[in-house]
Amino acid sequence: MVELPTPEPHSNEILVRVRACGVCHTDLHTAEGEITGRLPVVPGHQIAGVVEKVGAGVTSFRVGDRVGIPWLHRTCGVCEFCRAGRENLCERAEFTGLQVNGGYAEFAVALAEYAVRIPARFGDAEAAPLLCAGIVGFRALRLSGAQAGQRLGFYGFGASAHLVLQVAVRQGCEVVIATRSAAHQWLAQELGATWVGRAEDVPAASLDAAIMFAPAGALVPRALCALRKAGTLVLAGIYMTPIPELQYEWLYHERVVRSVANATRDDARQFMELAGKIPLRTEVETFPLAEANCVLLMMKQSKLRGAGVLAID
Repeated sequence: MVELPTPEPHSNEILVRVRACGVCHTDLHTAEGEITGRLPVVPGHQIAGVVEKVGAGVTSFRVGDRVGIPWLHRTCGVCEFCRAGRENLCERAEFTGLQVNGGYAEFAVALAEYAVRIPARFGDAEAAPLLCAGIVGFRALRLSGAQAGQRLGFYGFGASAHLVLQVAVRQGCEVVIATRSAAHQWLAQELGATWVGRAEDVPAASLDAAIMFAPAGALVPRALCALRKAGTLVLAGIYMTPIPELQYEWLYHERVVRSVANATRDDARQFMELAGKIPLRTEVETFPLAEANCVLLMMKQSKLRGAGVLAID
């Protein structure tokens, strides 16, 4: 723990008094050097708080507004991906808690146009996991192509999966969960999964689509074998351990493997609106900021029931 000066919002920025910050696997990968950005950096990119001050030119938020700061901090707006409406792939993107200071702190700064409003029904701790686990998981669900009446499989079940499960069930999908944790299996059933078990027990050719939430490359062949013809496997993490050599027969019959990289501002706005309407139930465990390292370790060891959230006093 260190003392830093309270940041000042520049033009088009807002200063946010942090009330809660979700703990994400990306924070763990950053802390362990598996992904790299600016150092030193304050981690955390699932930030729920209140606007403390606004910079020049800000008209979308006022002092006192509740606001969420997600992963995407800034894009260039001019590269080929930005021009094509795919700003999540921006060549010069910056990310909260990686290139700019994040929410493991009392204050954080964000560009107003990248912040989102928090639905009134969510408390700060309940809202925090929506801001990355929810948004990126929502994008993964859309990219999976899963339709009402189809069977969708999840590999791994944590902060993101427990939110996306509720959206998928609401959209009419039958969801099966592959996870080794008994506590996660119980929660998945409670939230609407039709089957839970271990990855090796998912029947072959039984899934229309699948999403890999666990950063375990060794599970990719198992998931591919469980896909029906023309099924899609979405890899939803920012990092994954090595994937074993693949056999062509696992990909044959037009099966697709694709990754999810970040999310757009439009993804964030659509998901936050949907989360308030469903309404989503967020399963959280809260901890004081001083226990951040302990929470990261608990997440690594799959000891968090849902999402870990740091409550900032």
